[in-house]
Amino acid sequence: MTQDQNDPVSRERRLLSRRSVLATMGALPVITAATSVLGATEAAAATAAINPSAQRQTIRGFGGMTHAAWAGDLTSAQRDTAFGNGDGKLGFSVLRIPVGENQSDWSRDLATAKRAVELGATVFASPWNPPASMTETFTRGSQTNAKRLKYSSYAAYAQHLDGFTTYMRNNGVNLYAISVQNEPDYAQDWTWWTSAEIVRFLRENAGSIGTRVIAPESFQYIKSMSDPILNDSSALANVDIIGAHLYGTSYSNFPYPLFQQKGAGKELWMTEVYYPNSTDSADTWPQALDVGEHMHRAMVDAGFQAYVWWYIRRSYGPMREDGQISKRGAIMAQFARFVRPGYVRIDATANPATNVYVSAYRSGNTVVIVALNKGTSAVSQQFTVANAGSAGVSSWVTDASRNVAPQAATSMSNGSLTVTLPARSMTTFVTSLSGGSSPSPSPILSPTPSPSPSPSASPSGGTGTGPRVAYTMSTWNNGFTASISITNTGTSAIDGWTLAFTLPSGQSITSGWNATYSPSSGQVNARNVDYNGTIAPGATIDIGFQATHTGNTAEPTAFTLNGVPCTVV
Repeated sequence: MTQDQNDPVSRERRLLSRRSVLATMGALPVITAATSVLGATEAAAATAAINPSAQRQTIRGFGGMTHAAWAGDLTSAQRDTAFGNGDGKLGFSVLRIPVGENQSDWSRDLATAKRAVELGATVFASPWNPPASMTETFTRGSQTNAKRLKYSSYAAYAQHLDGFTTYMRNNGVNLYAISVQNEPDYAQDWTWWTSAEIVRFLRENAGSIGTRVIAPESFQYIKSMSDPILNDSSALANVDIIGAHLYGTSYSNFPYPLFQQKGAGKELWMTEVYYPNSTDSADTWPQALDVGEHMHRAMVDAGFQAYVWWYIRRSYGPMREDGQISKRGAIMAQFARFVRPGYVRIDATANPATNVYVSAYRSGNTVVIVALNKGTSAVSQQFTVANAGSAGVSSWVTDASRNVAPQAATSMSNGSLTVTLPARSMTTFVTSLSGGSSPSPSPILSPTPSPSPSPSASPSGGTGTGPRVAYTMSTWNNGFTASISITNTGTSAIDGWTLAFTLPSGQSITSGWNATYSPSSGQVNARNVDYNGTIAPGATIDIGFQATHTGNTAEPTAFTLNGVPCTVV
């Protein structure tokens, strides 16, 4: 690194100056107050129709970056705030870290990465520069000291990336993926790559890297950087994730038809952004709602599977320098805390009214609806969920005075829910397709579980045939989520329950929802919480957890509920 890059303050000033030129390129969205103002009284919006059967992309998560050399490391408490998933937490499930050009720097971000993994997050890495010995200077336009990777060093660079992957794995962090290069197309301050060079590296060298590979991480989602990868079958075979940044990218350029055509089996990630700018405080309101629209469009218009902020802790970021969650962070948490890894986006009416944006997600029988109202008046919004019955609904809201604040429980009747979206607010709703109590995705298990708690009620009831259990896994390289549906097939209510099962070897629970789990591995007992202790005859409740694995992704083979063997479907 240069001396300028080693200095966090001067390096960031240089980065911000670099970003400022985007405004002259005609692509930077202009941030203004809502121009369409609803009436002073509550307005009614068109119905937002949600179809749980129409599944789109699988969500890998939401998160941000730490870069200890440039911005300082997160403290222990800040790591828990960033990657914890409960009240007062961001709920981030993705962490991006840098790949140091020198091996002596590889430990800088290790502590945060290890804690993120312990809390169930996925970690990936991006390099800014190869080792100096592998680069050469050349003239690029007016830049006489431009830097690029020597072709003779391509194989060595692949070994360098693989070596970082091995180092992190040996220290407890299995990287989900590693990038070829951060912003190869806007690299005044680091290493340039052309699209042809990236394709050549992918074809000839990326196959030796021992984890998933990300490319090209274009700074502005410039498709001419990624089109050649998609159009070259050999290069495409050696890349796993098409990564992009969204600095100054207009919403009209979010869709990527060529990826939809040729990207089968690959993932699409947004790996870095800050929005709408890095000059205003992250607590500026209602400007923070612009982050909500940006995330909505990244999920719905672009179909990204991950959304990753730049520095996690910064004056313009999701966490302020004092370690407290900002307004922008609260908006991100409205997604991150509830739309967990493995959830699938499902069809929903995206814009049922002016300034209202809706997206929906599903995991098993759990449905999450994220609704943004950027207007200056409250909106009466009806949601209809296809093929759903009646169920409880939990909700959380962020507005001018509240941050991810839990609201009074309500209910969905015959698949229909009508609510008031407060003016200038974001609300997340969580409900169940199968009826019963509304799910709560906040984790109840800490990473180091306390002794097994007592159930909230003595297990009883449920006479008749054995309970029915459906167990669904969504796995990735070193982790998975599991959704469990429990159906009372008996003729009387179950009043207090404990579901027992044995996790296969190498699997360990890191967080869970709608039940308490202990211990975290081996023979596990999942006990009801206060709001779902009773299961009526014929009713189904949904619970779930996130876990790590060491290569064994087998499912439990048997379950008992209150000691009664379950039918597994």
